[in-house]
Amino acid sequence: MPENIVIIGAGQAGQQAVQSLRSEGFTGAITMVGDEAYPPYQRPPLSKAYLLGSFERPRLFLKPDSFYADSGCELILSTTARAIHRADRTVELEDGRKLPYDKLLLATGARVRKLNCSGADLSGIHYLKTIADVDGLQAVFQAGKRIAIVGGGYIGLEVAAVGAKRGLDVTVFEAMDRLMARAVSPQISAFYASEHEKAGVKLKLRTGVEGFEGNGKVEYIKAGGQTYEADIVLVGIGVIPCQELAERAGLGCTDGIVVDQNARTSDPHIWSAGDCTRHVGREGHEIRLECVQNAIDQAKHAALSMTGKPKTYSEVPWFWSDQYDLKLQIAGLARPTDTLVQRGDPASRKFAVFHLRDGVVAAVEAVNAAPEYLVGKKMIAEGKMVAPEMLADTSIPMKQLG
Repeated sequence: MPENIVIIGAGQAGQQAVQSLRSEGFTGAITMVGDEAYPPYQRPPLSKAYLLGSFERPRLFLKPDSFYADSGCELILSTTARAIHRADRTVELEDGRKLPYDKLLLATGARVRKLNCSGADLSGIHYLKTIADVDGLQAVFQAGKRIAIVGGGYIGLEVAAVGAKRGLDVTVFEAMDRLMARAVSPQISAFYASEHEKAGVKLKLRTGVEGFEGNGKVEYIKAGGQTYEADIVLVGIGVIPCQELAERAGLGCTDGIVVDQNARTSDPHIWSAGDCTRHVGREGHEIRLECVQNAIDQAKHAALSMTGKPKTYSEVPWFWSDQYDLKLQIAGLARPTDTLVQRGDPASRKFAVFHLRDGVVAAVEAVNAAPEYLVGKKMIAEGKMVAPEMLADTSIPMKQLG
């Protein structure tokens, strides 16, 4: 009898798994369960072009509806999986239905981290993860409104850029001493701080949020010992892996569902892919990645393993952020002890920062600098050693260095 595969999670990893399973020759039944009302869609545009209004909703969807019908994939949407019964290999849904599986893929993603402070439950405080979140924010995202953004990471700054473009009065509150501190080098942080301030965004660094006040609706934000007026609040303070279903089933979890280099969990019949997973990265350390690249590549490797063609997952991680007319592209994972080499002048709004580790390119951050990003990513994959002075010399073309 053909095998039956169930996928929990209708996101980027789930969609890629369906595509890869079929392309690898899997002919059995596939069922995908998602807790939103929509089939798999892109999340990155939500905080950028979709919020701005320049990206129509139909373009968000990764595949047309016909893809799932043509792929023989049954979609069960607006439904949550309640439990995994490993002994009889079934998934119990919230409505009591039980789905039998031979192999199971957990692609449950991550959810927003919520603030836990006074007034955090007031109306007017928004988070951004889903289409519904953005639709709710757009309803009040109007020129002249005062928006307080909690968190100076990718999401917060992307919303800040859209807010500035749309004429809102934007203030960003960041507890750390620089923007995107967990993700980028000091040079990149300083450059983006300058660009946001030029656009009229007010930055409050080293300013932790203590609470909110208002009569049923947020009117004030208390931060750094001071009180600021606010009509809207957008909170972007990171995400938490959705691992509870796996935990209840007794699978190994440590800030993510633990998987091996074939995306397999501690149960030989269950795999996991995407933001919800923790795996051993290329450098031998356990990591959890929150990015499209990992969702796609890990789902591909899960499909390979499920179809009996396991391949070790060791892809170079990559990330990006669009703010104003600036495209930040990052490849590799940086460490605080890396040697930093800057290539190009930030004043030109086109430059890159390379991270060297024992002379080898370990990561690259490129602003409007596609050649530096593309060649840098190749260097990381190949473990290429390069002289810092050559990397910094813009008269030497990147393709010559690669």
